[in-house]
Amino acid sequence: MTKDIYSNQVKALPNLGLGLGLRGEHFNHILEHTPKVDWFEIISENFMDSGGRPRYVLDQIVEQYQVVMHGVSMSIGSTDPLNFDYLKRLKQLAKEINPVWISDHLCWTGVLGVNSHDLLPVPLNEESLCHITSRITQVQEYLERPLIIENPSTYLSFKDSTIKEWDFMRYMVEETGCGLLLDVNNVYVSAFNNEFDPVTYIEALPHESIVQMHLAGHQHNGDHIIDTHDREVVDEVWELFRLAWQKTGGVSTLLEWDGNIPTFDVCHDELLKAKQYMSALEQPTVIKKRKEDQTSQEVSNPIHFMVHKMTKEFVK
Repeated sequence: MTKDIYSNQVKALPNLGLGLGLRGEHFNHILEHTPKVDWFEIISENFMDSGGRPRYVLDQIVEQYQVVMHGVSMSIGSTDPLNFDYLKRLKQLAKEINPVWISDHLCWTGVLGVNSHDLLPVPLNEESLCHITSRITQVQEYLERPLIIENPSTYLSFKDSTIKEWDFMRYMVEETGCGLLLDVNNVYVSAFNNEFDPVTYIEALPHESIVQMHLAGHQHNGDHIIDTHDREVVDEVWELFRLAWQKTGGVSTLLEWDGNIPTFDVCHDELLKAKQYMSALEQPTVIKKRKEDQTSQEVSNPIHFMVHKMTKEFVK
């Protein structure tokens, strides 16, 4: 299919409402109570090769709710060849559960066949744009559907980067017809760590190609922020969400909570805060600066901390 067909398919995707990331800690609650959440997002890799109870639970959920698949190992930015064994299993899962869409990240996760299990940044220049758009096209042709790409959290900027990330995302859409998953928290985290304006980022994106938004909490460590998904969404991210909602006209929105996971009801209540920012469209969007005296907390991911502290010579 051509990029125009994929682009039209992206624009036809529905607004699913407010959803939650499906986590094992909540399986029993969901099966027992059938909570009034609009939809769920699954981590694709958690179910591609699993059977037993996780798959049983997923099969029950897809009978009651709409579901999307969100991947963390496609490694679209890697220099390794595309892993068609992975894509085959991904496509089979999609055939079995019929997700509304499939997404992954603008990143690489490994090289020489080794998976780092982290979402690693790519240099943003014409060479990597050509490489990544070619790979997105191949993936879309294999999956026979548009791929939805998420902006990652980043902790450094490459000297070789010559394209702003928001422009890179826009060029990527123009070349492939893919859709975008706008992670609002990731924009805030990356903007703080790399010293750019998050409002400029959101305003410059192709809003008609944004299919979904992510919300999450993060860990502020004074001179850098770590994308931890282990607490409530901060006010500044909610204000960016208000802006993104205005610009897109409203798209499917999901809360991620992956560490220190509370009860289902606590997660759901946090998600429902989004309604305050969806309905107050007439209010101006004000992104407040964080207080300089904010208490630094222990870093939950030492790899990210080392990258931040030890690679400053690579940062612009």
